[in-house]
Amino acid sequence: MIKVTGLYIYPIKSLRGIEVDSCEVLERGFKHDRRWMIIDSDNKLVTQRTHPHLSQIKVHLRDDAIVASHTGYDDIEIPLMLNEGREEQVTVWNDEVPAIVADEKINDWISSIARMHCRLVFMPEHFERRVNPERARNHENVSFADGYPYLIISEASLEDLNSRMDTPLPMHRFRPNIVVKGVEPYAEDNWKDFSIGKVSFYGANPCKRCVFTTIDQETGEKGAEPLKTLATYRREGSEVIFGLNAIASSGGIIGVGDEVKLG
Repeated sequence: MIKVTGLYIYPIKSLRGIEVDSCEVLERGFKHDRRWMIIDSDNKLVTQRTHPHLSQIKVHLRDDAIVASHTGYDDIEIPLMLNEGREEQVTVWNDEVPAIVADEKINDWISSIARMHCRLVFMPEHFERRVNPERARNHENVSFADGYPYLIISEASLEDLNSRMDTPLPMHRFRPNIVVKGVEPYAEDNWKDFSIGKVSFYGANPCKRCVFTTIDQETGEKGAEPLKTLATYRREGSEVIFGLNAIASSGGIIGVGDEVKLG
């Protein structure tokens, strides 16, 4: 039997994630997942790829707010949602989308830690950012995630990767949304239609991995792994792959312990 063993959301793109017991599945991702993003003075996204010290900002959810914290700074409260305010066009990879800019107090806090002028922006539900039309079935939207609403990784895949490295890595290094067990390593690569509990999903494509995975989330330091090892046996053209990008075709609540059914 295939079961869910972990669920994660990332309220602010590129900052620390939060492990949860259950979550609401929406078209563009889990509720509260990557609806916020950091942008620079050119309105382009800022991530740990170029600013690995952002990994040191922790976040947690309250019923009424996101609370961000960093050593040496007072905690800052960020709204769970922001549906009105100054709207600007922002760039997330190859997409230009509208977003609402956060309060200046929040932006000053983020800028101080990022060591550059930047702002935090929010994507309301009524703003559109389409999933790659070559992979989507129903013109689905995605949040500020790199390209797809959900990322699924099996425990067996991580165990196999770790068996090939000198120092094993934790699952959170790969920033999954859904972790499962009960399959062979990399079996998730080939999932098409599947369900978790009463919610339906379909696989879009294997996830291409980048330098983000080489950043230690506890220290902010970059290394060579896991890309060095993945490149020896998980290549797809010039890319290395690990995990499955997926899209939800229905909504609902899923939780740790739910059964995954294929087909």
